[in-house]
Amino acid sequence: MPTRTPDFWKLFDPKGCSVRLKSANKEDTLAELIKNLRSGGLLDEATAERAHSALLEREKAASTGIGKGIAIPHVKVQGLESAVASLSIHPTGLDWQALDREPVQIVFTVLRPDQAGESHDPEQHIEMMRWVARLAQDVDFRNFAVRVKNKKELVSLLKEKAGL
Repeated sequence: MPTRTPDFWKLFDPKGCSVRLKSANKEDTLAELIKNLRSGGLLDEATAERAHSALLEREKAASTGIGKGIAIPHVKVQGLESAVASLSIHPTGLDWQALDREPVQIVFTVLRPDQAGESHDPEQHIEMMRWVARLAQDVDFRNFAVRVKNKKELVSLLKEKAGL
């Protein structure tokens, strides 16, 4: 069932998000992001391992740090039935080899099935990624995101910005 643009925020389950990433580098952060999705019950162990490997390979090909303190690691994952997304904050920022060379504090992680299916429409996925890119450009979103106190506030911010 296709998701309307204002509902994309619903893909970001608070159980898989974090407002206090602790890792000191990109590789460890990718592992921490997957661990959060796994412990939140959003990925099984085998899918989590495939997702982690895919994210590491993706970052080797080119950094997903788009600038302005934002990274959007996103990959196709074999065996995934529907998209899984998280939003995480690194309180101090970390080197992500971003385009502007600035530290990354806000990380949108998007995992999607490797093929279309009942729960995954590739066209809707493209629209969701456009929405994430618009959020990344929104200075108010960035300012508020790094100041939230908990995961619920983080997802509420996404809901508030759903119309972007």
